Amino acid sequence: MTMALRGSHTNAILALEDGTVYHGLSFGAEGEATGEVVFNTGMTGYQEVLTDPSYSSQIVTMTYPLIGNYGVNDTDIESSRIQVRGFVVREACPYPSNYTSRQNIAEYLKEHGIIGVEGIDTRALTRHIRIHGAMKAAIWAGQGSRDPAELVERARSWHGLVGVDCVKDVTCSSPYIWKGDHTTETNVQFNVVAIDYGIKFNILRILELLGCHITVVPARTSAAEIRALNPHGIFLSNGPGDPAAVGYAVETIRECIGYRPIFGICLGHQLLALAIGARTYKLRFGHRGSNHPVRNLKTGSVEITTQNHGFCVDPDSIPAGSGTMMTHLNLNDKTCEGIENIEKQFFSVQYHPEASPGPHDSAYLFEQFINMMRKDAGT
Repeated sequence: MTMALRGSHTNAILALEDGTVYHGLSFGAEGEATGEVVFNTGMTGYQEVLTDPSYSSQIVTMTYPLIGNYGVNDTDIESSRIQVRGFVVREACPYPSNYTSRQNIAEYLKEHGIIGVEGIDTRALTRHIRIHGAMKAAIWAGQGSRDPAELVERARSWHGLVGVDCVKDVTCSSPYIWKGDHTTETNVQFNVVAIDYGIKFNILRILELLGCHITVVPARTSAAEIRALNPHGIFLSNGPGDPAAVGYAVETIRECIGYRPIFGICLGHQLLALAIGARTYKLRFGHRGSNHPVRNLKTGSVEITTQNHGFCVDPDSIPAGSGTMMTHLNLNDKTCEGIENIEKQFFSVQYHPEASPGPHDSAYLFEQFINMMRKDAGT
């Protein structure tokens, strides 16, 4: 199937592994890239989406039709660079209006060398992904023309995400101390080691606001090295790709369970589940957006959550008698959204309580981590 918009003379193409081809107009950098094409249902927060390391190796399409209307600023970033392989929208706003904006989204993509495509029927693309699942894709933008059949073959030959360690591409190269805007000598109560599988800045900002001194360490940091830092708690960050391919992280987490309180988010949640002997699997098209309902099984309350993941924990695989229970349930597809073990002092959630972008319904989870560390420290 081929879908053409705004005439037949286009200079951007999105080709899927199943042979579907979409023609559009380039509004970012020129070039060619491969990745997994996925959709995000958020109406705002496109800058946070672009810079979220969990989107590494993915081509993201936004379901909301107009993207870029408030421009790009210097603060709404979740990492040091754009992480997506490509960005697909119905219409990119060339004239943003916001007092914080310093450039439009096209300029932002070009500055970072990221391909952007507009003019595509993103509703049709989203429906295609929902029906057939997220799939491998190739994206091209440039002068002249490109053979769509060659792009389809390029998409098919890409390695994909299953069984591939994507964390190595986004983790920090060496340990560092997070120094944000709220670090003072007087408000530090706890030392936290945050293992960086692709961590978002707002997680670090929130922990800092709650009185944490944070040492961010690379994904391959050993349990012995973490213990040497003598933390009050260990944080397992979000990140991209297949958790089953990050065996070194699973081993480290397994050795840390029971040592200090542990809090995991997204990929960190999946890795923690693997460390206790559970299994993960790939979802058909994943959960990505800021409007996903999740039921807290402990309180019965429903939280509207921000999500960004393509893999999930199988709750039936949690070892019986381990003391670990499922704490949160996705109300759209009944998948596992959280686990907890009170005796061994760990808990994790599949979604993003730090928002950015999204609602703040789940911010209490950071307080839960603080209280767990306070109890463990006897303070």
